[in-house]
Amino acid sequence: MGRGLRGRAGPEGGGPRLARRVAGPRLRERERLAGRAPGGDRRLIDAGRRSRRRRRRRRRRWPRCWRRQAGRPPRLLRHRCSRRCFAPSPVLMEEMEEELKCPVCGSFYREPIILPCSHNLCQACARNILVQTPESESPQSRRASGSGVSDYDYLDLDKMSLYSEADSGYGSYGGFASAPTTPCQKSPNGVRVFPPAMPPPATHLSPALAPVPRNSCITCPQCHRSLILDDRGLRGFPKNRVLEGVIDRYQQSKAAALKCQLCEKAPKEATVMCEQCDVFYCDPCRLRCHPPRGPLAKHRLVPPAQGRVSRRLSPRKVSTCTDHELENHSMYCVQCKMPVCYQCLEEGKHSSHEVKALGAMWKLHKSQLSQALNGLSDRAKEAKEFLVQLRNMVQQIQENSVEFEACLVAQCDALIDALNRRKAQLLARVNKEHEHKLKVVRDQISHCTVKLRQTTGLMEYCLEVIKENDPSGFLQISDALIRRVHLTEDQWGKGTLTPRMTTDFDLSLDNSPLLQSIHQLDFVQMKASSPVPATPILQLEECCTHNNSATLSWKQPPLSTVPAEGYILELDDGNGGQFREVYVGKETMCTVDGLHFNSTYNARIKAFNKTGVSQYSKTLVLQTSEVAWFAFDPGSAHSDIIFSNDNLTVTCSSYDDRVVLGKTGFSKGVHYWELTVDRYDNHPDPAFGVARIDVMKDVMLGKDDKAWAMYVDNNRSWFMHNNSHTNRTEGGIAKGATIGVLLDLNRKTLTFFINDEQQGPIAFENVEGLFFPAVSLNRNVQVTLHTGLPVPDFYSSRASIA
Repeated sequence: MGRGLRGRAGPEGGGPRLARRVAGPRLRERERLAGRAPGGDRRLIDAGRRSRRRRRRRRRRWPRCWRRQAGRPPRLLRHRCSRRCFAPSPVLMEEMEEELKCPVCGSFYREPIILPCSHNLCQACARNILVQTPESESPQSRRASGSGVSDYDYLDLDKMSLYSEADSGYGSYGGFASAPTTPCQKSPNGVRVFPPAMPPPATHLSPALAPVPRNSCITCPQCHRSLILDDRGLRGFPKNRVLEGVIDRYQQSKAAALKCQLCEKAPKEATVMCEQCDVFYCDPCRLRCHPPRGPLAKHRLVPPAQGRVSRRLSPRKVSTCTDHELENHSMYCVQCKMPVCYQCLEEGKHSSHEVKALGAMWKLHKSQLSQALNGLSDRAKEAKEFLVQLRNMVQQIQENSVEFEACLVAQCDALIDALNRRKAQLLARVNKEHEHKLKVVRDQISHCTVKLRQTTGLMEYCLEVIKENDPSGFLQISDALIRRVHLTEDQWGKGTLTPRMTTDFDLSLDNSPLLQSIHQLDFVQMKASSPVPATPILQLEECCTHNNSATLSWKQPPLSTVPAEGYILELDDGNGGQFREVYVGKETMCTVDGLHFNSTYNARIKAFNKTGVSQYSKTLVLQTSEVAWFAFDPGSAHSDIIFSNDNLTVTCSSYDDRVVLGKTGFSKGVHYWELTVDRYDNHPDPAFGVARIDVMKDVMLGKDDKAWAMYVDNNRSWFMHNNSHTNRTEGGIAKGATIGVLLDLNRKTLTFFINDEQQGPIAFENVEGLFFPAVSLNRNVQVTLHTGLPVPDFYSSRASIA
């Protein structure tokens, strides 16, 4: 870098000395051949220097990796390079501008912060849309009521709402409902914005330091998710330094000329920049404010363009921890998906989480984003080709329209007077068809152009983010960007890049009738539309339910002559709610898994083809099993688990504890199952309970926050969740003992039994979501699962009394 700058600096940077050293031998040889003495003609030497300088300037415009492409235009190069390989064109940079503007104020982000939903807001705009919530919904009242959900855990609540209906075959998405209902308005770019309940008090503090009203709630203006702020207020949200850097580069790229920063009225064009002061000066302001004497004489003045480059390459501020402002981010928590500092780890906030090095995760997420962009780039290329195809279709429609009109006029003129009255009507119909085709194609062009602009803008924004050298800032937004790239790629799915209209006019003029039939002359459609298919018939003898799954079969009526291209199967939610599509395809049989136990579902089917959709069939009522029959799941178990007895008996090949789950998950109803201890050697302590599908499989059940368990030895037992041991109870197990697990999701409790006697109090309360039966054991233990058992009588009587 230093050598290149000295070569460009001119007299101040030692440029002539470097040029003379490089150019001297060749010029002396040229002078010797021309019969001149070395150094005799200064004009020839100066001309050679100018020519070489022009060539060096041309070579510096693009990185070295582009020059290897034999003069090809700039594009995204898919190889590694030590220099920047991404140079978006000015047109594409303008399409990225939507990604750089705040959804509230419509201007470029100023001091952007990242909300837990991965959207960004200006810090001042975030303060303007704060809403004060009732006292009963404040964080203090929530903690006082015993709620274990933190203020920023609403994303986990969204996941919980998904799991709560996972076994019904559907997914619903719910956020916080704690924010009060507030009238909304629209920001300059059309996004709904929730205004504050009362105007913020006047203060002389900056938005970052001004106190936030107590019990404040903020609603994201893009996804409308709400959450209540804690005592930290807006300081609890991390700053998006990557976005600041992208905006800075974008604004600098759009600036035509650098202006003086000290001119009072109309700024003049800057002529120099002081590297020490970091200020651009015009000549009058430099002489007035930065005279070359005293301490200022040692300052280095450079051209404005070189100053802008050095400012752009200057190191950015290192991102600090939101909880510990004096600590830099050094590690990355995989479970929380956020950078953390060493002090966070010492305080135990991420003790049971997987923590990796910040640099390694930075490189991994950059690689994932680059791979996702490759697929999106292919979709954008296909979209551009598709637009060319649509524009060609417009031309073909125009040409076919002219040709068709000429043919029609020739046929009508042959019939002379009798056809004159009818000719105008037929021409009107042709023009109407012409306009309809053009309208459909132009609408599709407009729609595809908008989607392509959004896709290209997202691509350019992601490319700028990849340039960022701040690992923690990049990792704060990388997950959201990867999801957005995959979602945008999915939107260019099947059918999006298919023309909605043909270029041919499928009409034919029938001129064979006699003159007396001229008044009945009309177009004959060449491609007659077929009717809709007949209503399917459910085959009741083949429809059945098993456990929490239902199998349905149907067929077309025997006398139906219209073929069906596919079928749509709909089920309600098991509580008499609305119907939802659970299957769309050509098959005439479908099995729906993951339904609620002991629930009644209504099912119906309809057929469709290109013309339309048939009527619904008769509604079929399905009843799922009252109790659950299931076995252990080899697919999700640890590799050391050994299965036998049709996956009902399990043991382990390791001395360490390993976890195995059941095949069926529960989110509703009361469920009871038992496990018999077939072998118990050397007094181990197996654990029994329930767990999430993503529980850790190589540790004892209950070591992480994804499992609720009881572990027991030959003398006593403990309840364990998130590595917390509670309620020591006397009484252990031996060979032949029976452990019962009772999961009551109606009362949200989990209870354990040993040999038909309740072991301790109710183990866990307020359990919600999707749970799978789970066991952890080692090679000294073998257990057998017993399912399909009714709820114990004493518990049923106790529940009825309660």
